[in-house]
Amino acid sequence: MNQQIHLPPDLPAPHTPRHGGFGSGIRTWFLTGLIIAGPLTVTAWIVLWFINTVDSWIKPLVPVWMWPDGYLPVQVPGIGVVIAFLGLTLLGFLAANLAGRTLLKIGEMILDRMPVVRGIYKSVKQIFETVFSQSGTGFRRVGLVEFPTKGMWSIVFISSPPSPTMAAHLPGGAYISVFLPCTPNPTTGFYFYLPAEDVVEISLTPEEAAKLIMSAGLIQPETQQKLGALASQARGDAPTPVS
Repeated sequence: MNQQIHLPPDLPAPHTPRHGGFGSGIRTWFLTGLIIAGPLTVTAWIVLWFINTVDSWIKPLVPVWMWPDGYLPVQVPGIGVVIAFLGLTLLGFLAANLAGRTLLKIGEMILDRMPVVRGIYKSVKQIFETVFSQSGTGFRRVGLVEFPTKGMWSIVFISSPPSPTMAAHLPGGAYISVFLPCTPNPTTGFYFYLPAEDVVEISLTPEEAAKLIMSAGLIQPETQQKLGALASQARGDAPTPVS
């Protein structure tokens, strides 16, 4: 025989256990502290590494009596960086004068007579002039191209038009060269020429595009306006071909 047991009506409802509590708070505080301290620590480490590296290169070239470490009870980092900055600035000042330009031309003429060194120097010089030029446009613009298949858009850094020698071998129409970086390492990728009409320039800075690529899309551009414009241009609502 089955008997039914009736509970008194005034019994309290079953207690629902609370999730989180003090342990959840500790976890949240720890992650918050990690987010704050992590970037600061990495940035400080990179800056100190750079300073110590430059110091190790420059200080052996400077007489010991010029080191402030010999007069102070503690080691002063960054002396090599200061000396390198002053030296490069002085070199640029001298190169801007007639005498400096003359010496520079003589030095380049000497390097031009060295078979192997000549090619290395010219290539490296061209890269430095392109990257650090204040008037150049290389890698200062960002665009979208359909890659790897139609309907899939990839971010590219817009470089310069092809040289006359290269353009003579390309089929008709205006071309532009682009660099398509890989994720998450934007220093590797693909460099190729495309018809200018196939490259859609977008309103992103190279820094914003690099963050977007390195984070695999986790770090989006700061404003929703730029995101909307990017999506609109990618859909072809208002294409802006590169000139």
